[in-house]
Amino acid sequence: MRVPVIVDDVPLPPPTVPRPAPLPGTASTIAAVRTALPPHRYAQDDLTEAIGDLCLAPGADRAVLRRLHASAGVRTRHLALPIERYAGLGDFGRSNDAWVAAGLELGEEALTGALREAGLGPADVDLLVCTSITGIAAPSLDARLAGRLGLRPDVKRLPVFGLGCAAGAAGLARLHDYLRGHPDDTAVLLSVELCSLTLQRRDDSRANLVAGALFGDGAAALVARGGGRAGPGAGGPSVVATRSRLYPGTEQLLGWDIGASGFRVVIDAGVPGIVRDRFGRHLRAFLAEHGLTTDDIGTWVCHPGGPKVLSAVADALGLPGDALDTARHSLATVGNLSSASVLHILQTVRESHRPEPGTWGLVLAMGPGFCSELVLLRW
Repeated sequence: MRVPVIVDDVPLPPPTVPRPAPLPGTASTIAAVRTALPPHRYAQDDLTEAIGDLCLAPGADRAVLRRLHASAGVRTRHLALPIERYAGLGDFGRSNDAWVAAGLELGEEALTGALREAGLGPADVDLLVCTSITGIAAPSLDARLAGRLGLRPDVKRLPVFGLGCAAGAAGLARLHDYLRGHPDDTAVLLSVELCSLTLQRRDDSRANLVAGALFGDGAAALVARGGGRAGPGAGGPSVVATRSRLYPGTEQLLGWDIGASGFRVVIDAGVPGIVRDRFGRHLRAFLAEHGLTTDDIGTWVCHPGGPKVLSAVADALGLPGDALDTARHSLATVGNLSSASVLHILQTVRESHRPEPGTWGLVLAMGPGFCSELVLLRW
């Protein structure tokens, strides 16, 4: 008798015979990915004192701030606004207005670029999933972009808030779910994350200072097509399987405290420990269901949560030193883009490190909940 595997006190199905790769016409395929970054680009060293002016009281000691900026693994970042404008934002309303204005511009750039790369037009989009955790709007960004870009009046829309950094992987997973039931459709994920606009003025908490050292701004769009439109290899990679996971008792580790000043970041120092203790077991069990191990994954698309989180992922999975280099490169060049980061990395992989056909890949990200999202790919 086969004994079920236990992960986080939840029984998983017993190991099975390895599943075959999906046949042509049965998988969703990533047809294009495009990132859009604001024009205001800064070296990390040039931002350190300016962010200190925003977050710290006049004359306050800046030693901790400078250490955090030096150790964040970030060399350059793009900001939604010129750095000198942040002091004048004042309240949450003004910051959110800036999010709407800049988000529409970057969202349009990313979405039109991705559709152009896929050889499609706005009228070809059947489903648009739009995710952001750095601002709110009703009508949502996707509704405001629909007429601006020429999307069909009957386009299906799904604005998503609350998944945070996990939303890039989760959004791709939900596109896959939709396309399994609508194989002749085209689905698009749009991520708009303007993290700098959530920075809290005169807040010297460690979480706020860490956020000020790590996060950058950007948008990204991904186009996926159903099996009736494109099979594996037609632009690829193909999405093979997905897995979502909540970790009970960890709700307080990551997210926002929302108040009059807007989104006050919550980043608990226990996040890397949860990754080391629980994430690796869950990921290995997911791969085992498909007859795979971590050694079979040729391309890791890991959300760059920060140097400590990347080290925890590598330790938990026993990965070689260079396995997460694309994540570290993304962190260094643009910072942590929240949900847009894994899409930024996917674009880099497609353009500069395109895997050989048949190579397995894995998209992984974590976010508030505390939760993780996995997407198994095959080129």
